[in-house]
Amino acid sequence: MGVPGGPRIGVRPDTRRHKIVKSMWISLWLFYLSAPVVDLVSGGHGTQARVLGGLGLAAFVVWYLVLVFRTARDDQVRWLLISIAALSIQATVLSLSLGREWLVLFVYVSISSGASLPGEISRWTVPAATALLTATAMAVPGGDGYLAGLLIPAVMGGFAMVAIRAMIRTTIELREARATVAQLAANEERLRMARDLHDLLGHSLSLITLKSELAGRMLPDRPELAAQQVADIEQVSRQALVDVREAVSGYRRPTLPGELAGARTALTAAGVLADLPSDVPEDLPQEIESALAWSLREAVTNAVRHSGAKRCTVTLTTRQTLAGHVVELVVFDDGAGGAAPHGNGLTGLTERLHAVGGALEAGPVGRTGFRLLARVPLGSTS
Repeated sequence: MGVPGGPRIGVRPDTRRHKIVKSMWISLWLFYLSAPVVDLVSGGHGTQARVLGGLGLAAFVVWYLVLVFRTARDDQVRWLLISIAALSIQATVLSLSLGREWLVLFVYVSISSGASLPGEISRWTVPAATALLTATAMAVPGGDGYLAGLLIPAVMGGFAMVAIRAMIRTTIELREARATVAQLAANEERLRMARDLHDLLGHSLSLITLKSELAGRMLPDRPELAAQQVADIEQVSRQALVDVREAVSGYRRPTLPGELAGARTALTAAGVLADLPSDVPEDLPQEIESALAWSLREAVTNAVRHSGAKRCTVTLTTRQTLAGHVVELVVFDDGAGGAAPHGNGLTGLTERLHAVGGALEAGPVGRTGFRLLARVPLGSTS
């Protein structure tokens, strides 16, 4: 691919406009063939020499256009090398047979090799074409006088094509990398939304289910308490809507005090004795506090929904280790225990904690009980 509206060097044109633009750029280079054409017309050659020279020039031009107008695949490099060799032979034979005016054909050999061959090969073929030009010019009468004016176009034109092909390849790779980064960013955003919605709705819907069951049991005998549960359900539902909107917008950052209050409400509604810390470490970075808050929410939700626990204990401590200061959140319940299935919830927590340099441990403790430990090093985020 080239610049918009410019020649698509090294790329086969795929539209009519591209074909026209590329043809015009190639036609500009063909202007330098005027010297051989003039030599055929007024160079004093015989009829046979003119006919053979014209046919040779036409074949050379057609072969050159085929090389620069299309791009071969990587497995066609051998064919390209054979084509460059054929052009070189044509240029040599025509120059030795018809005179010094035909030495300009070697410029086209150099340019076509730079435009069609991979860079690791063309960096050798361009000097080789220039060397062949020099040798042929020394063998042609008066060729040394033309040599000075052809060496620079041959070398510079060939290596200019090599540089342009490398630039185009780099541009393609950059655009592909940019598209890949955009795709990864979109995937990461989808994962974030899925993770946030799972954590938000899992907790809220579990609480709504518990309070609905509790209201149903209270309704016959204690309608006023049932009405209070229904009011709590309405409040939880409204808060869930707010949380979902914030999560979708990317502004949702749960806090430890808020999640501790929510954990007490959920555990109490489920009939689980809640043993929660009365305060939290101060001045925690937002990213660390958010990751620990999500961990607390997921652990309490699992305890309410799956464990059948009678007691749930939450501790939040900061301590010094050999690796530095860390903050640890431990949620332990005395429920059924068992292996921890790493579903969406625990998988999402692991990703959140890894993002701030932390780690997650979750598993049974003894025959009964389940413990979740979230550990994050302080100072792991800026």
